[in-house]
Amino acid sequence: MTASYTAKDVTLMRQAIAQARLCTPTPTAFNVGALITDPHGQILSTGYSRQFPGNTHAEQCALQTLLTTTSSIPDYKDLVMYTTMEPCSERLSGNKPCVERILEAGIGSVVVGVKEPDNFVKCTGVQMLKEKGVRVVVIGEEVEEECRKLNAHLDHE
Repeated sequence: MTASYTAKDVTLMRQAIAQARLCTPTPTAFNVGALITDPHGQILSTGYSRQFPGNTHAEQCALQTLLTTTSSIPDYKDLVMYTTMEPCSERLSGNKPCVERILEAGIGSVVVGVKEPDNFVKCTGVQMLKEKGVRVVVIGEEVEEECRKLNAHLDHE
């Protein structure tokens, strides 16, 4: 069964897209934005690629911000992560993949703008999250063009 998305999901994804626009483009990485909300859509933290030192990814930055600014959340299973691109399942840099970070945090739902293209690795993030019981929604077409434009710097055609 495929989970469907709502108008609220699209609105929040557009806010994640705004986060991705804060990225400085680099030829070796995607520009991605992420945010984490409570079950009602209240934004608890945001992040974007390379926001923090160490080749950080958007999901990693949003989780790091959440962990350092929010102490009153007893359980992360009710939280939702919005990310403009499928969370990475492999990092060429040797850093921990975002899928592992999401699973370790216990985030219960992930809403994805678009699947990760095969520019750098063959990503299986959506599949891995679903296999571990995380609810995953890929919005796709409604935000695809906006999400892909974030990474026009990687088009080699």
